[in-house]
Amino acid sequence: MPEMPMFPLGLVLLPSMMLPLRVFEPRYQEMVRACVAANGEFGVVLIARGSEVGGGDVRYDVGTVAEIMALQPRTDGGFHLQARGTRRILVDEWLPDAPYPRAMVSDFPDVEPEPDFEERHQANVVLFRRILALAAELGDPAPPATMELVADPVVAAYQVASLAGLGPADLYDLLREPGPSSRAERLQQLLADQRLLLEMRLAELRPEQ
Repeated sequence: MPEMPMFPLGLVLLPSMMLPLRVFEPRYQEMVRACVAANGEFGVVLIARGSEVGGGDVRYDVGTVAEIMALQPRTDGGFHLQARGTRRILVDEWLPDAPYPRAMVSDFPDVEPEPDFEERHQANVVLFRRILALAAELGDPAPPATMELVADPVVAAYQVASLAGLGPADLYDLLREPGPSSRAERLQQLLADQRLLLEMRLAELRPEQ
């Protein structure tokens, strides 16, 4: 149960996904310097209540380890950094926020996928591409519906979730699922809801026939 620097945010970092950050608070500047001097890793958890700035927030207990991939110092003492989610963690105990948020954490590995996982995943990809096409028709910012997904279905499922326009609460629900199969089942429900919402918006914009 190692100690890890933690960065509570108003977003969910999924494994394998990229996280750009502008670090300006002094406590997080110190945290970044400590991470670089160690192994370049910190934990990211979603804030349940409160703000990213100033402390006093309430945090969820499932998060993701972020690995610093690129770091650019700013003239004001802060940093621009690019990090990548690597693996899930459970927060076992929060430590005092001095000099920055820290926690005792343990790994949260996936359970093995069920035999029907890839079939569920492919059905979700079809839903995902429909969502991207609807978003494009509405003029919403979105990748092209023909975008290529990574070959690994477990990673591709995270990619789908991150690009489908889901909110932080929904992404957190996915992050805390036991493994790929239950995550695919939950993602299917969320994608179906998202498609319905976009179709309703589009119907409102179309003139009555």
